[in-house]
Amino acid sequence: VQLQASGGGLVQPGGSLRLSCVHSGSTLDFNGIAWYRQAPGKERERVGRIAISSSDGRTSYADPVKGRFTISRDNAKNTVYLQMNNLKPDDMAVYYCAAAIDSQCRVLKRWGQGTLVTVSS
Repeated sequence: VQLQASGGGLVQPGGSLRLSCVHSGSTLDFNGIAWYRQAPGKERERVGRIAISSSDGRTSYADPVKGRFTISRDNAKNTVYLQMNNLKPDDMAVYYCAAAIDSQCRVLKRWGQGTLVTVSS
């Protein structure tokens, strides 16, 4: 599986941005996609995840982004989205998507390259 994240950019506080993660390869090889972020000088942290199988699609989110971020998928386009609303300066980071063997994304098998999100006025 290969992953490519995109959609980062500069946004003002309170603004919105949507990131995309296009995945290639057989969906038999993985069952979940997770979003992570890493801010300068900080450890990488999970933002949320989504199950990929058509009968599931469940999501979960880290507490700092609950109610503001939404993960969705379009399996026909092999794409997972991260919709980010009401962005805060603390959300500024490089965002990564990762494919996981399991639907809860406990076992990651492949990372995509990051996309930078800058939140600044």
